[in-house]
Amino acid sequence: MTTRVDIETRPRAADPSSRRWRGLSVSDVVVTPAALLAVLAALFVYLGAKDLDSIERRNITAQHIGTLLLEHVQMVVVSSVLVIVLAVPLGVLLTRSKFRAAAVPVVAVANLGQAIPSVGILVLLAITVGTGFAMAIVALVAVAFLSVLRNTMVGISGVDRSLIDAARGMGLTKSAVLFTVELPLSVPVILAGVRVALIINVGSAALATYTNAGGLGDLIQAGIALGRMPMLIAGSVLTAVLALGLDWLAGIVERVLRPRGL
Repeated sequence: MTTRVDIETRPRAADPSSRRWRGLSVSDVVVTPAALLAVLAALFVYLGAKDLDSIERRNITAQHIGTLLLEHVQMVVVSSVLVIVLAVPLGVLLTRSKFRAAAVPVVAVANLGQAIPSVGILVLLAITVGTGFAMAIVALVAVAFLSVLRNTMVGISGVDRSLIDAARGMGLTKSAVLFTVELPLSVPVILAGVRVALIINVGSAALATYTNAGGLGDLIQAGIALGRMPMLIAGSVLTAVLALGLDWLAGIVERVLRPRGL
């Protein structure tokens, strides 16, 4: 006598990464890029309809604008990475009991970077230290530092104390609690600060033209100095599109990296 065993086919568990993407609607992914492409198309039509003189034709070329855009993106990426590398660990450190007394003076110093206008920091560095890419990066880090530092401290301080006590009761060390409980739950707040820092850096990088660091600010400044409106409009629109595009991309990353249940 043989016994027949029916094996029930169980559905495979969904990939955690795919579940993260389910929180995004089609409009979240499509609308902003489509709108930005429409703006770029309108800019292209506007420039094509204008009777550009020799100066404008030399400055508004795909090669020249591509070079300026690359310089702009490099400044934004390098400065934003440095802000994250410096501000997040410092924010974590200032939430530890041993260093909480230093939080107020450190945040006060960081406030100076955001309180002083970006152009003021850039010009001050250009006069006292020098010009170039490195000086622009220092200024951009100073301007955007507070956003990430403050959000890191707020995010970690806002974690429910009962969750920390429960983790400690399970035998986890302080460092294990930090990396398995506090930091994961702080990710949405920290990423919001990073998102703000990115937008600040995109706008501030346009002023890096005053330190000979390049970027789209060169096109804007040349348009102002030479009285060439097409150059001014092209530089301004491209800077705005870059800022909105990075904000959209950062928003997508923020949604994807947000821990489930938050």
